[in-house]
Amino acid sequence: MALRNALLATLLDGEASGYDLAKTFDASVANFWMATPQQLYRELDRMASEGLIEATVVRQERRPDKRLFALTQAGRRALYDFTAAAPRPTAIRDELLVKLQAVDEGDGPAVRTAVEERIERARAKLARYERLRLRLLDGRTEEEHLTRSERVGPYLTLLGGIEFEEATVRWGEQVLAILRRRATARESR
Repeated sequence: MALRNALLATLLDGEASGYDLAKTFDASVANFWMATPQQLYRELDRMASEGLIEATVVRQERRPDKRLFALTQAGRRALYDFTAAAPRPTAIRDELLVKLQAVDEGDGPAVRTAVEERIERARAKLARYERLRLRLLDGRTEEEHLTRSERVGPYLTLLGGIEFEEATVRWGEQVLAILRRRATARESR
């Protein structure tokens, strides 16, 4: 998936500045797509030059002018075409998994620390996702939100992010238990 598709999907919520898009990415889209602000701005410029989005300049006093980006019909069509195509299979590239693969000859305590840190990051994301979930629901039940909301896509991707981080915590705790048992067994030999 290209960054442009994630940006097009984000702009379905309405026009936004590059700064707003970066914040949105950090708060919600980050559960399935990561990008730096520099990558976002470069892609926004490319998308504008291709006619997928349009930028309007908003003059501000005492601040630099800002650009607000909005989808064009060509951008909506590109997003439609993207959703119609079959997704590519997911590929995992995770340095921690390589470290675990080599843990038998590697620095076991360092690998355990890395797993503990991964669990803590997942728990922090879960807390952030729960705050976002409550904001999206806005006092409604999940069923009310899903049946009455104009858009459900952001909620559905949030659910995927929550499931992913919960699975990360469960997996990490299982890994730590196994590594601790092995370390104890080795010490008793």
